[in-house]
Amino acid sequence: MEESTVTLSVPGNDLMPGLVGQRDELLRQVEGAFPGAAINVRGNEITIDGDNAETVRRVFDEMVLMLERGLSIDSLTLERAIDMVRADESPSEVLTTEILRTARNKPVRPRSAGQKRYVEAVADGIVTFAIGPAGTGKSWLAVAMAIRAMKADLVDRIVLTRPLVEAGERVGFLPGDLMAKVDPYLRPLYDALFDMLDAEHAQRLLDRGQVEVAPLAFMRGRTLNNSFIILDEAQNTTPEQMKMFLTRVGFGSRVVVTGDISQVDVPDGRSGLEGLESMLTGINGLSFVRLGARDVVRHRIVQDIVEAYDRADSRSVDRPS
Repeated sequence: MEESTVTLSVPGNDLMPGLVGQRDELLRQVEGAFPGAAINVRGNEITIDGDNAETVRRVFDEMVLMLERGLSIDSLTLERAIDMVRADESPSEVLTTEILRTARNKPVRPRSAGQKRYVEAVADGIVTFAIGPAGTGKSWLAVAMAIRAMKADLVDRIVLTRPLVEAGERVGFLPGDLMAKVDPYLRPLYDALFDMLDAEHAQRLLDRGQVEVAPLAFMRGRTLNNSFIILDEAQNTTPEQMKMFLTRVGFGSRVVVTGDISQVDVPDGRSGLEGLESMLTGINGLSFVRLGARDVVRHRIVQDIVEAYDRADSRSVDRPS
């Protein structure tokens, strides 16, 4: 355990309020995260004594960089920053990366080092697979990157698709006409689209066919050029469907495939996502990004639940048969 005294001089006169927060709530949060450290603020200097003093100084250094880059720090942002510093990551590099701004001028950013690697892989590659549990931003960030590509005139069209079999339900047994049947399965993709674009703009793109939201079966027989194509919930494809989808890619297109291999609902259990990494590794322009519990951006309890399941899965694998 490191024990020392370190002093940080905060540049300028504007940053200290953003570092300590209203009524010193951010300062108290840092102290709560490092109970062995005593933190004293006097003027533009922060003095840290005791256990983990150097780690606490790095937290404040990163906070200064985030504030200098225009990021407001709230309790959730600080919690993520502390977790990243403990993992020897740089929150100022991750949390200030902006993908785009929504219609309400809200920035869309990666919220973990894993999410930043994912965004970079999508930007640099042709086909990107994102594998990880729910809540890691796989679909959300893919839609954001698709909209950014369209705004930059890198693609002419966005295609959002999902397989129709989920949670043991078959579309043929659902009531209503085709669109009424498929709508519940595609709704999460619509939600992400309408969260990032104003409703009128999103509807206009849908009406013009510049954004298409359709079940995976509609991809058969097509070649998609100059398109940004997202296959969501890919663990529920069959191997045959996955091959069909990947061979739809045309010139000037980019593809993102997202899935959670622990949530396979294919009737015979044979997921088109399983075994792909070993088969496709080494293909130029194609990459796999693994996301985990540390990339979950929902309530903290979701991260704890994912970690508990991971531990249970690990024990079941290690247990002799």
